Amino acid sequence: MYIIDREKNRIKKINEVMFGDIGIKEREHLQEWIANEPDCLGEDLLIIQKEFDGFDDTRERLDLLALDKDGNLVIIENKLDDSGKDVVWQALKYTSYCSTLTTDQILKIFQDYLVSEGRNDNAEDLIMEFLGINDREDLYLINRNDQRIIFVANNYRKEVTSTVTWLLKHDLQIQCFRISPSKMDEDLFLNIEQIIPQPDTEELMIRIKEKEKEGQRNRNTTEAQRRNVNFWTHFKKQFEDTGHNHLSKVSIPNRQYMSFGKGPAQFVFVFGTNPGFYRVEMYFPDDADKKHFDSLFKHKDEIERSLSQSVIWERLDNKEKYKKASRIKIEHSAEDWDDLYSGNWSEQFSWYIETFDNFYETIFPIWEKVRLDH
Repeated sequence: MYIIDREKNRIKKINEVMFGDIGIKEREHLQEWIANEPDCLGEDLLIIQKEFDGFDDTRERLDLLALDKDGNLVIIENKLDDSGKDVVWQALKYTSYCSTLTTDQILKIFQDYLVSEGRNDNAEDLIMEFLGINDREDLYLINRNDQRIIFVANNYRKEVTSTVTWLLKHDLQIQCFRISPSKMDEDLFLNIEQIIPQPDTEELMIRIKEKEKEGQRNRNTTEAQRRNVNFWTHFKKQFEDTGHNHLSKVSIPNRQYMSFGKGPAQFVFVFGTNPGFYRVEMYFPDDADKKHFDSLFKHKDEIERSLSQSVIWERLDNKEKYKKASRIKIEHSAEDWDDLYSGNWSEQFSWYIETFDNFYETIFPIWEKVRLDH
């Protein structure tokens, strides 16, 4: 790096130095710089915790935890003059820990951070503003896609760059930034640049990867899966044409059910087709102690009075494969209609939409009430 002397029409070199030589420390300085100016990493990030150690059965702590504009958690690991050889493994562990964090846990983590910083802001309001959402129900979509890793260091060992490059090829969202301090007289300068992946090739890499995945999906797709895609594509269009936006962010599946999250992570509605019947259900994949199911079961009479169809309550205590789950569903026999893949699905779609509307309008307000009481 050089400084321009316009008066003499010369340039003067600014010498790079090591952080250790100028008394810069990892936690006291570098971490604080990034926490206060996270856009130095090339994007809008919301720092939600520093020195996060809220992992069960471990005393490990990550440097910085952030949210990006898509609601993904971003694990930021900072090193000074040398990345060390174990930084990737360390970050992968942290990422796996963070992958299980629920929205409520993330809100608490951020609120604790705000309190520790002496701020009176509300975590939920700040995250909604940052993500640009107005409906609090949409808040529960955060941390639903994937987690990202950002490394920040002055020097990266070969084993680190090699591993990161390999992980990129396997769809892990990971970036490496090189930070280099410089000094001229008493002035200190800091340069930050993304080195992996190279910014000018990152978009190209994404496009190539998407094309490869599309080709792989096409090669691996069976005839039954293609029929499922056709069914759900037509259903989603009719569902949205009737004014529903619940599936707007849901990709068309190639399986026999289509679902969307509503509320806490444990709670989804499922549209399903199986041999012999169609169904609409409220499904709790993580209900090992059955508290979600039992809370709603207390309102069984109220729910069933409001619905004209028979409601099936399944606690799933004796189902080994699903013993951590529970569900409430409404079914309809497939024998009343033409073959699932006939292409004439008007009756099925009408049943799905009418049943969902009644089911949702009845059960969701009750669920919201019991959830808040937990």
